[in-house]
Amino acid sequence: LLMQNRPSRLPLLGIFMDGIVNTYLFMMQAQGIMIRENMRTIGAQVYEQVVRSAYAKRNSSVNDSDYPLDLSHNDTFLQATTFLPEDFTYFPNNTCPERLPSMSEYGIPSSPAPQLVAVRAVCAPQVAILIPFRNRYEHLPVLFRHLIPMLQRQRLQFAFYVVEQAGNQPFNRAMLFNVGFREAMKDLDWDCLIFHDVDHIPENDRNYYGCGQMPRHFAAKLDKYMYLLPYNEFFGGVSGLTVEQFQKINGFPNAFWGWGGEDDDLWNRVQYAGYSVTRPEGDTGKYKSIPHHHRGEVQFLGRYALLRKSKERQALDGLNNLNYFPNVTYDALYKNITVNLTPELALVTEY
Repeated sequence: LLMQNRPSRLPLLGIFMDGIVNTYLFMMQAQGIMIRENMRTIGAQVYEQVVRSAYAKRNSSVNDSDYPLDLSHNDTFLQATTFLPEDFTYFPNNTCPERLPSMSEYGIPSSPAPQLVAVRAVCAPQVAILIPFRNRYEHLPVLFRHLIPMLQRQRLQFAFYVVEQAGNQPFNRAMLFNVGFREAMKDLDWDCLIFHDVDHIPENDRNYYGCGQMPRHFAAKLDKYMYLLPYNEFFGGVSGLTVEQFQKINGFPNAFWGWGGEDDDLWNRVQYAGYSVTRPEGDTGKYKSIPHHHRGEVQFLGRYALLRKSKERQALDGLNNLNYFPNVTYDALYKNITVNLTPELALVTEY
């Protein structure tokens, strides 16, 4: 009787159930793949532990001290080495490259990169990391604790912009990224913009946070998806674009109120602009996702209707119709931009 009185809810119910079924089927398939992979690699893991144990005992006998045996994958007793593409950062008397080299052009060096004069070398790439934020105060220091040493080892000049949404409107991740881009461009002509979720922790220092000729999807393998790509068009978590690329696609869409769909729309915008998306090879793109709840943040049920009109909306909704009134403060590690977002601040009159 309830469904008969409210027939308009049937399409939404169908979409909701389809989403649950697809998610369940994907997770079951991923679980099966992971079981097979674990069985295939268990011998290698046992061998690794034996080698580590022997190495630890050897050090203990040589140093005549108790050496802690660590069988985790943190490699705490192995000294980290600085990673850079070969000849990437130059000494002051060298000529700067016209554009940032891409990882595919230089490959991964077999030996540690040469020592540099300083972290802020004359040609060190300048990278802005934009973090959309609301009520995640326990996650922010965890991200900084892991990300800052990685960026330092990559010899990048970097700055963090935490773009915080105030007010009672549903969370708008995409619009916050557009605000962060605008504010970051007031400070510097950045070589690369990294759009980074606060709960994504990179596992590999060789996941180089630089931009190339094409937009980059860094978070290709997330633990909550069993380190599998959910679908080929997945572009969420951590992505990177140059200023030229981001302006050409007209930024993120502003119309996605609630979580879900804005990263798929970004993928469409990249394709319509003539770009393709690159990803790290192998296990370089692995990330840990900090467990969390959406804490009242609603899922955006209208995302499918907007995604069907991505091409028509791209020129109308994005950087060119964005309005906002920021409250800017400074922390020791980042610049905080607080904005109260409403749909009236990014109207699309022609659509």
